[in-house]
Amino acid sequence: MADDLNAPLGLTTSKTGWKRLPFGAIGIALLMLLSAGAVVWTAFFPDPFGGEPTAVVRIDRGKTGVGPNDIGVGDPKRAGGSLPGEQKDGEPASGGPADPGTRGGAGSADPGKRIGVPPEGQPLTSTPVIRVTDRGKFGPLPKIAPDGARALEVYSRPVPKRPAATPKVVIVVGGLGLSQTGTQEALRLLPPDVTLAFAPYGSSLDRWMQRARQDGHELLLQLPMEPFDYPDNDPGPHTLLTSLTAEQNIERMHYVLSRVTNYVGVINYMGAKFSADDARLTPVFREIASRGMMYLDDGTSARSVAEPIARTSKLPFAKADLVIDAVSTEQAIDARLQQLENLARARGIAIGVASALPVSVRRISEWAKSVEGRGLIIVPASMAAREGQSG
Repeated sequence: MADDLNAPLGLTTSKTGWKRLPFGAIGIALLMLLSAGAVVWTAFFPDPFGGEPTAVVRIDRGKTGVGPNDIGVGDPKRAGGSLPGEQKDGEPASGGPADPGTRGGAGSADPGKRIGVPPEGQPLTSTPVIRVTDRGKFGPLPKIAPDGARALEVYSRPVPKRPAATPKVVIVVGGLGLSQTGTQEALRLLPPDVTLAFAPYGSSLDRWMQRARQDGHELLLQLPMEPFDYPDNDPGPHTLLTSLTAEQNIERMHYVLSRVTNYVGVINYMGAKFSADDARLTPVFREIASRGMMYLDDGTSARSVAEPIARTSKLPFAKADLVIDAVSTEQAIDARLQQLENLARARGIAIGVASALPVSVRRISEWAKSVEGRGLIIVPASMAAREGQSG
């Protein structure tokens, strides 16, 4: 008992006279070992995204309707494998209904028809068309087919036949895929004439994409780009940055493009700083053009140089005239839709963009019900890009 009372705090004396180390010393030793291990790990396994805000996003590939032999969209393990129905050397091209990329190509009965544009009334494809699908590092990517067919035409929604003087309105609703409830409501309410833009970070993207295509929607993919207040305002993982090389930005873009298929092109998500940097924008635009897609500028940045860079890059381009739900109230949205109508009557075509907010979806849905009765038609974004329209 006397030994216990006289021993220093944290030490005890055993029958053999040995003293145990204090718990605090053991903790310090363990902490030093862990710190040394972390230093060694960092030295041999550097983090390529160190210092950059990141997020972990679950990408759900279940129950998409894609067959077991089809390429796993965005699955790196299968990205280098064979594509479903891929034409092998020495084999004839299918040219059948499952391969609409051949329509209007060499040997077509109608050589004057735009290559790959589906005729009005034909269901839109909801699985990748092999002739315009490439095998990328992260998954499938669009490509230009040997006969010149592009995703811009193959996946486009046919334009309804109306007199040429009919005013035309393009409506693009973005943010699809992020919210299960919001996406479902947008697909339920919005007419097929409305172009939908999917965010690359949502879950069940394949399932929502196929549902949208089966409903007749033309699709765009939102491409995250650096805003001026980055990283305080962060579009998300794999954002294209002005601090990266062209090769790094193109690799990031390839990752984003591989998240889903069957889109005609991309639309910027944020990106005021990136779209004002012609040196960074030019290689990205050339890559988009080389893969047979279009680019839609959402029109939110006055400093964007996207239009002249698209022209020199031979990239099909269109620019939005206004953001429909910049103020997300029913009255403000209705006023913007009226403004869009007025622009279409004055210029022949006008482009409006919106987010998949419940109020935006409801007001656009109600507006669209009577648009033809007012002498206008809603057309897909691809039409504006193919004809070189801009705001």
